[in-house]
Order: sequence, then structure tokens, then C-alpha cells
Amino acid sequence: MNNRDQQILKIALPAIVTNITVPLLGLVDTAIVGHMGDAAYIGAIAVGSMIFNLIYWVFGFLRMGTSGMTAQARGRRDMSEAARLLMRSATISLAITLLILTLQWPLRELMLWLISPTEEVRPLVCTYFNIVVWGAPAMLGLYGLSGWFIGMQNTRIPMYISIMQNVVNILASLTLVYGMGLKVEGVALGTVVAQYAGLLIAIALLWRFYRRLPFTFNLPRMQELRPFLRVNRDIFLRTLFLVAVNLYFTSAGARQGAVVLAVNTLLMQLYLLFSYIMDGFAFAGEAMGGHYWGARNNEAFREVVRRLFGWGAFMTVLFTTIYVIGGMPFLRLLTDEPAVVEASRQYVWWAYLIPTVGMAAFVWDGIFIGTTQTRGMLQSSCVAAGVFFAGVMLFMPLIGNHGLWLSMVLYLSTRGVVQTLIYFRTKVKTSGADTKFI
Repeated sequence: MNNRDQQILKIALPAIVTNITVPLLGLVDTAIVGHMGDAAYIGAIAVGSMIFNLIYWVFGFLRMGTSGMTAQARGRRDMSEAARLLMRSATISLAITLLILTLQWPLRELMLWLISPTEEVRPLVCTYFNIVVWGAPAMLGLYGLSGWFIGMQNTRIPMYISIMQNVVNILASLTLVYGMGLKVEGVALGTVVAQYAGLLIAIALLWRFYRRLPFTFNLPRMQELRPFLRVNRDIFLRTLFLVAVNLYFTSAGARQGAVVLAVNTLLMQLYLLFSYIMDGFAFAGEAMGGHYWGARNNEAFREVVRRLFGWGAFMTVLFTTIYVIGGMPFLRLLTDEPAVVEASRQYVWWAYLIPTVGMAAFVWDGIFIGTTQTRGMLQSSCVAAGVFFAGVMLFMPLIGNHGLWLSMVLYLSTRGVVQTLIYFRTKVKTSGADTKFI
């Protein structure tokens, strides 16, 4: 293991810990409401969490756009520009927050229409939404700060923030629910308290480690915002394609019955587990790739790409082996429903393919974000989504749920293939000069 590998792991490992702890926020809420004596509470938290996951996923460009441009500024040793990028991200986050809060009623009704919870669950979801929506300023602010910390090659701070958020969420929710007798309101308020606690911790750590940077809040001119908005626009549109594919995958499974829906949901946990790991290496690609790209150090940049794919290949072999050996035992841990376990045997081998077909897309996403080649990410996602929906129309009538999984596998592999072609064939403009991406 050389110095470059050590740099990658120094960034990737804290990011992996962060990714694994993030779902715990939802699990804690579910565990608390699971002891309230009514299944409607569980459904309300599940639907409410899904709504905000979708909303915040769409605005994930605030993190990704900030990290790549910050990494490049750091590579150029332009700390003034790095500080300005954080302020620009904060400005855009504030504008989006105001939009969400202003349009919260139509947004809530639209999401309820899309998800269509039962009449018993709907009022509880409304209660949860009406409280948690006021955490939007904290969440979107944290997106920009987390992206900025990653761009500065400091993934430990987001890890600390995530761990502390979980601690605060547990303490606040338990106090509000069991100490004060609140139900869904207590869980929702606990979530909001944890979100603002995370924001305050992030600001405190920013001041602790980066207070010497020239942070000044001035309304940026449109000329200054244009590159930032272009990057964020591409990532936003790319995210819409990803959301469309994932939503359709879920709905197509649901139309095949409760057992198939349960099987697909459980198998997707294997995909999510792999994604949590590979996202850590993608963050390393954002931070290190962007740094050396901004520094115009092509040799170091290419070495980072090679090393990241080396780690990706290792993780692919490791997780494929783990899934083949332990895939079914893992599924039996998640459910003891005989029909679901038995049906899983027909489809589990599709999950074995996920590391092989998905690895390249994760690594390339990190590299493309770090170098702000976001148009390539958008193009690959657009083509891959087209392949997915074409596959669904062609294969599902012939082989049912196998056709749906085949379409998902083709979608993941297409993203990686298209990004690989773009990397080796596209010319990009950087610092006023035309330079090959390689």
C-alpha cells in the first residue's frame, strides 16, 4: 500500500462510517414508534421519512457541486475562492429553503398524492411533515458544509457530525416521546432537534479548524454564480433520472404483488450496503481527483483514478464473495416470512451481480464530481435511464420480475460504460485551456 492508497483510505473510511450511520436516524425513529402500540405510527414514519429522503435527494447537488469546486480551489491553493464557494452554497441553500417553506403545503399534497398512504396513516404523515419541514434550513445548510469539508479532504468532520446527530436524535426522541408523552410529534421534533444540532456542530467545527479563511457574506454576482449554477443544474437533472429509475423500480415491483415487492425491497438492501462502501471511495475521488485536477497535476490525477479502480475491483470481488456465501442467510435475518424467503431464491443471484455492474459508476461519479465534469454525469444517467425503461418494456412482459432486475443491471452497467467512454474521449475546458480528460 503506497502513500496514495493511504490518502484514499484516510478520506474513504470516515466517509463510509458516515454513510452507514446516516440510515440509523430513520431506524431510531422506526424503533421508537414500533413500541407505540399501533402499526399506523410505523407507516406514518416510513412514509414521512420517504418523502423527505426524496426531497433532499433531489437537492443533493448542493453537496456534490460544492465538493468538486472546493477540491479544485484547494488544489490551486486558492483558499479565498474556497471560502467564497461555501458562501455561494449557503446562499443557494437559503434560497431553496425559503422556496420549500413557502410551498410546503402544495409540496406535501403532491408527495401524498404520489405515495397514496391509507386514510388511517395520512393525518399522521401530515403531522410529521408539518414539523420536520422546518428542519430544511439545517439539512440543506449541512449539505453545503459537508460537501465543502469533503472538498477540503476532511471527511472526519462529516463523520463526527453524523455520529453526534444520531446521539442527539436518540436522546431527544426518547425524552419527547416517553418523557413528555408525545407520539409522532415527539419523533418529528426529535428529528428536527438532531438536524439543527448537526448544523451547529458543523459551524462550530468550521470555526475551530478554518476560522482563518476569509469568510465574508456578500451577495454574489451572476457572473460568479454561473459556473456554480451550471454544475448544480447538471447534477440536479442527473438526480431526477436516478429518482425516476428508483421510483419506477419500486412501483413496478409493487404491481407484481406484496411478495415480489418485499423480495425486491430486501434485495435492494444488498445494493444499498455496497453503495455505502463505494460512496466512501467516490468521496475520495471527489476530494483527491478535484485537488489534483485543480493543481493541473495530471500524473497524480491519473494515479488517483487507477488506485480508485483498484480499490473498486477489490471491493467488487470481496462483496460478490460475501453475497454469494451469505446473501440468503442475510435475507433470512431481515425476514422470517416463508413466502418471501422462498421467492428470494429465484432472484437473489441478480443481487450477486450488483458489485460487478455498479462499481464503475460509483468511482466515475466521484471523479466527475471532483473535476466538475457534471455534463458527463448527466449524459450517462440519461442514456442509462433510457436503457432501463426500454428494458422494462421489452423484458418484463417476457420474464416478469427477472426482466425488471435485468433492466436494473443494464442501467447500472450502462452508467459505468458511458462514463468510461466520456473519460477517454471527451475534451474539457479547464483554466482557459483545452486539456484531455486523461
